[in-house]
Amino acid sequence: MTLPWHLYLMAFLYIAAGLNHFRNPKMYIKIIPSYFSNPKLLNILSGAAEVILGVLLAIPVTTHIAAWGIIALLIAVFPANLFMYQNKKAGFNLPKWILFVRLPLQIVLMLWAYQYTC
Repeated sequence: MTLPWHLYLMAFLYIAAGLNHFRNPKMYIKIIPSYFSNPKLLNILSGAAEVILGVLLAIPVTTHIAAWGIIALLIAVFPANLFMYQNKKAGFNLPKWILFVRLPLQIVLMLWAYQYTC
């Protein structure tokens, strides 16, 4: 079974993002809200989850499971996106409108993943 190119694109993006958690951990740790304990571990777990789910997306028999996992991951990391919007240091001095646009973008990413849940 051949998968559509946009699924491979999605898989690549999650794998690349996940690997970036290990290449540039300070960037991700900076956006984890302070009410979460052990941000270093959370960074490792979320990076590993992105890599694993990205790989599983590209395997036809596990695509649907990985898509549900991506949706769950996007929900789990939403507090970091909200924290970036609310906290100037966590927002990397990006304009507020960019940080605001990132919030509903999570819904778009969930809808993209939802296409592959069946």
